[in-house]
Amino acid sequence: MINQVTLVGRLTKDPELKTTPDGTPVTQVTLAVSRHFRNHNGEIDADFVSCTLWKKAAENTVHYCRKGSVVGITGRLQTRNYENREGKKVYVTEVVTESIRFLSPKPQERPTVKKEEVPFTPTMNREEVPF
Repeated sequence: MINQVTLVGRLTKDPELKTTPDGTPVTQVTLAVSRHFRNHNGEIDADFVSCTLWKKAAENTVHYCRKGSVVGITGRLQTRNYENREGKKVYVTEVVTESIRFLSPKPQERPTVKKEEVPFTPTMNREEVPF
């Protein structure tokens, strides 16, 4: 059987790093993936796909990506279910990411200008001031 997903899209919000109780880094992101056709209003719709990243991929994504960053991911589709607080069964479908590529250009960093403190030395003596 084959279970492989490849997506390219934009992050819908800044990723946040979390850790499991055993200390494994994890982040969950939503990827907005544009469709390849226009709807009846002439607009391009998008699908919003939940993706889970683990370990170094999660750490790097949190460090290098922000809302709107374009990323490419490959992974596998996974479904799970659980009971919520009201006792209702909730089904979740997500992509468990195996690799990620950062496709947005690096954000331009402003060069830090180190200001040196130079002591003020007047160019004229007090006696030379005309007033």
